[in-house]
Amino acid sequence: MIGQRILVPVDGSSHSCRAVEYAIKLARCMEKEILLIHLHKQLYGPSFLKGEPYYQQALNQILSQSKELLAPFRQLIDQAGINFEERIMEGPAGDKICEVAQLEKCEMIVMGSRGCSELHGLIMGSVAHRVLHLAACPVIVVK
Repeated sequence: MIGQRILVPVDGSSHSCRAVEYAIKLARCMEKEILLIHLHKQLYGPSFLKGEPYYQQALNQILSQSKELLAPFRQLIDQAGINFEERIMEGPAGDKICEVAQLEKCEMIVMGSRGCSELHGLIMGSVAHRVLHLAACPVIVVK
């Protein structure tokens, strides 16, 4: 199944929504599947330090929020009739996106130019910037 997927990382931003819409158009034209991923931040803080059951409760909350965040994107892709898979992952977004694209042998990455991060890049989001420099496949950055 080499090159049968378009990787679309989302974070709930309006740029992510436009990236999903663009990926749907590409998937239709190219007869590809979409791999939708959301990367949450690594779990640190009091819950992490206290151990069980606090860690598991915090993780369950993050997973619930991530599933809720993915719901509108899932609905868009589903309504378009495009085959897709979704994944919720943890870690530094720029690195993980490239890693997943390579492991899954994705044809390309389609992502928003800016996300919901606390620190915004001046011209382009830091995650998009990192993916552009690290990815082994083509990257389409959607405004």
